[in-house]
Amino acid sequence: MQIFFPKEEAHEIRATILPEVAKKFIDLGIDVSIETGLGESVFISDELYAAAGAKISTDRNASFSSADVVCKLNKPNKDEIQFLKKDSIHISFLDPFNEKDLVSDLASAEISSISMELVPRITRAQKMDALSSQANLAGYSAVIESSRTLSKSFPMMMTAAGTISPARVFVVGVGVAGLQAIATAKRLGARVEAFDTRPVVEEQVKSLGAKFVKIDIGDTEETDQGYAKELTSEQIKMQQEGMKKVCSQSDVIITTAQVFGRPAPRIITQDMVEAMQPGSVIVDMAVSTGGNVEGSKNDEYVFHEGVTIIGMSNLPGEVAKDASQVFGSNLYNMIEEFWDKENKVINFDLEDEILSGCVITHKGNIVNESAK
Repeated sequence: MQIFFPKEEAHEIRATILPEVAKKFIDLGIDVSIETGLGESVFISDELYAAAGAKISTDRNASFSSADVVCKLNKPNKDEIQFLKKDSIHISFLDPFNEKDLVSDLASAEISSISMELVPRITRAQKMDALSSQANLAGYSAVIESSRTLSKSFPMMMTAAGTISPARVFVVGVGVAGLQAIATAKRLGARVEAFDTRPVVEEQVKSLGAKFVKIDIGDTEETDQGYAKELTSEQIKMQQEGMKKVCSQSDVIITTAQVFGRPAPRIITQDMVEAMQPGSVIVDMAVSTGGNVEGSKNDEYVFHEGVTIIGMSNLPGEVAKDASQVFGSNLYNMIEEFWDKENKVINFDLEDEILSGCVITHKGNIVNESAK
């Protein structure tokens, strides 16, 4: 069995896999092939992959055609799909709810596809949950970027010239990214507050030393995967009113709210931005799906009334080597879980609760109920 790791697009800093994980695949009895230059963005040479036992491919399309499994970070394009071998497996962040044509093309080509963002949040699947591993690093990067941009220090400092008060950080959305943002901001010495529509996360916020902001927006729920459910327009307005005072007192706001398959909810309005002090910073972590902040732009710094709004679509790429390491491990754990050592094939059992959640296309059909 042959697995191919192509180089990502020019804008992508992360690599799909590092040499130490490639060796683990080889130890399973899988032939590993990587496209030349795969690791150059994270300063990993082809020679290091070769030393781990991987073959170096200089013909991308030929490798697509011969591989039984192709693994990427980002979704494939139409040109790549035409080269994929029938009945082969493609694994990446497919964004299936927004990429209906792509899903149809994969089904028509009879490619079995796995969408890494749909790995179910169950105990058995934690080791392959790439969405969480990348979100964790994104939360860290968001705080580091905000501290670099903010014109004051995060911690309180006692100096001979007087006391410098700590920066005030407000985290909106307490999922994996939000929790890491809270923890990182606290480690840097900031005074941290957080809000989430799910009251159940209050204890998690407090355990990290932050204050949980309580806003009554009526009944709220979470999905069976632990994500917050989409709010009504009335609830969003109630949330915005309750948050406005906290925003006006904050030096940094980090927003993390996203809804699968739909545009991100607009949480921070222009008047909330204008209520902040000049020099303040907002990091919109949902900018790639429409944004939580009015006025944020994908991969741009926007300056409005003295407030910097940061929209970075690839925050995990700011710590690209670590992001590459954990994503590669997620892929390995996924394949190793279903690897038939005796027959050297992946046991593609769609009755399995993990595969039934993340397999999108198989045998020429769209098999995922959510994607349907």
